[in-house]
Amino acid sequence: MDWSSLIGLVLAFAGILTADKLDGGRLSSLFQPAAFVIVMVGTLGAVLLQTHTPVFLRGVRMLRWVFQPPQDKRRGVIQDVMTWSLSARREGLLSLEPHMRASRDTFTVKGLRLIIDGIELVKLREILDAEINAYEAEQRQALKIWEAAGGYSPTIGILGAVLGLIQVMEHLSDPTKLGGGIAVAFVATIYGVGFANLIFLPISNRLKMIVAQLVNQHEMMAEGLLAIASGENSRIIEERLTAYLR
Repeated sequence: MDWSSLIGLVLAFAGILTADKLDGGRLSSLFQPAAFVIVMVGTLGAVLLQTHTPVFLRGVRMLRWVFQPPQDKRRGVIQDVMTWSLSARREGLLSLEPHMRASRDTFTVKGLRLIIDGIELVKLREILDAEINAYEAEQRQALKIWEAAGGYSPTIGILGAVLGLIQVMEHLSDPTKLGGGIAVAFVATIYGVGFANLIFLPISNRLKMIVAQLVNQHEMMAEGLLAIASGENSRIIEERLTAYLR
């Protein structure tokens, strides 16, 4: 559990609600179902309109990374590459086959298989780079749903405000109905701006950091595989991969 994310989310909402209370406001006035539906459903619809369903679902599944980020396996990558390097130098590239079968990472399996097959170093680099670029593009495309939601939400909040004001104008002759329309108008704006800046955009930025770390991990693995294929000294490989941790 990443407690900083949870604490940050709680502090963001607690600060706003506490300030409203200290200013004499009522918390109940901030809960407007109509405004919530306008902002959330409208934002969801806009995001779905611009995104393919598989990409959207993948982006939703990535939400768990904000509170339970993927394990940082970069030090484990260094240890694995060192083991493979020593094995390849002592027993040849065919000795990597058991390690390939034991791995559960598709990128690692593909890289080891290509090394065992004796593919040219240049071709190996091209294939591994293409795999990394495709992986990064796939992940960034998915996380963009949160960035898109942060862009649409404030504007849809303004639409909610306009709808509320329309209700006010239609009931000017009945003062008892003016309060509800005005409440929806202002609260919809609060929801739109608040959800964008307290939830959607922070989630997007946090996921960008996590994806960057995962890509860095793939780049480390690719660098190690290329070094093994070129027959470099194990100590040099270790020093090179350790630089990625900085």
